Amino acid sequence: MKRHILLMYISKISGHRQATMAIAKSLKKHMPNADVKSINGFGYNYPILENVVNAAYMSIIRHTPKVWDYLYDNPKVVKRSANLRNFLYKSSHKKLEKLFKEFPADTVVCSQAFPCGMVADYKVKNHLDLKIIGVLTDWAPHSYWIHEGVDYYVVPSEDTKARFVKKGVPSDKILVFGIPIRSNFADKTSKEDARKKLGLKPYVTTVLIMGGGQGLGAMKESVKVLMKLPTPLQMIVVAGANQKLYKWLDKYAALAPNKVLYYEYANNIDELMDASDLIVTKTGGMTTSECMAKGLPMVIVNPLPGQEARNMDFLLEKGVGIYVHDVRDLAGEVDLLLKSPEKLKAMSRAARENGKPNAADDISGLVRRAREV
Repeated sequence: MKRHILLMYISKISGHRQATMAIAKSLKKHMPNADVKSINGFGYNYPILENVVNAAYMSIIRHTPKVWDYLYDNPKVVKRSANLRNFLYKSSHKKLEKLFKEFPADTVVCSQAFPCGMVADYKVKNHLDLKIIGVLTDWAPHSYWIHEGVDYYVVPSEDTKARFVKKGVPSDKILVFGIPIRSNFADKTSKEDARKKLGLKPYVTTVLIMGGGQGLGAMKESVKVLMKLPTPLQMIVVAGANQKLYKWLDKYAALAPNKVLYYEYANNIDELMDASDLIVTKTGGMTTSECMAKGLPMVIVNPLPGQEARNMDFLLEKGVGIYVHDVRDLAGEVDLLLKSPEKLKAMSRAARENGKPNAADDISGLVRRAREV
């Protein structure tokens, strides 16, 4: 019988979607006869509400980040929002019924908690023979993931698993595979070769600056501060959806004393990381997972509240990155790191030890086996 596998994420520009695409690519490689479909699980059911929620989220994290920090995995908020979640789950059933008639999935893999709970609720209410796998894309699990209809949770670390067990999830339902990223992050190219390919000087210190798909954080300030360093260096900047930053870079790069290679979006992040000595970034799950697969030391500036702040705690504990509280101190901290090659090597080693570049393949293996259990 032909397998039908449904993958669900939320938001077009998000780590959830990137994780889903990595899983889809692995499934198509290892299960070429399966029918694999990827959809925006929130947008499919609630297209207008998704736009409202996304706009509200971006506004909160930009203007009142402490509010999001309070809301994130707050037991009181989880409890008080239960009725709203149940209403949304129930009101999604009609569209889900249509979806499963058109695409008779036997397994659903969700990279975000809301579609995971939505499909799990539909499964339980209709007594379906359906395997559901929740794939976490951050190191700190929150309670919105937990639903009796979920068969397996894929988590990034043993620490994450322990937190889920504390929340009442049975240990045998939790698999420590990592955050799924594209397979080419497992490859390695020398810094010199990667720089030559990008048109950079092969033996000049190179710093990568990223702010996730949205280009968030003090990226402009980071570029300006680092440009004042006495150490000769070149920079790679990925602006993402931040059009204001991209337009500024377009003007600034032509006048900058050192080379600035800049992108709006980049499909070769793996090559950019290969070329770099360190990255200045916030702590989104996908970016940090890619950095660890590449053994790239992280200098953390402006992590988002909630999930990213908790991701940072994990990274600092493992010795993968350092935290710079004020962007004005960035140059001094980066200068110290560049003058401490042994510390950079230790951070790189810690990153590799905690990285899991084969997570997508491990998840596709779980999908293959799921119907056998």
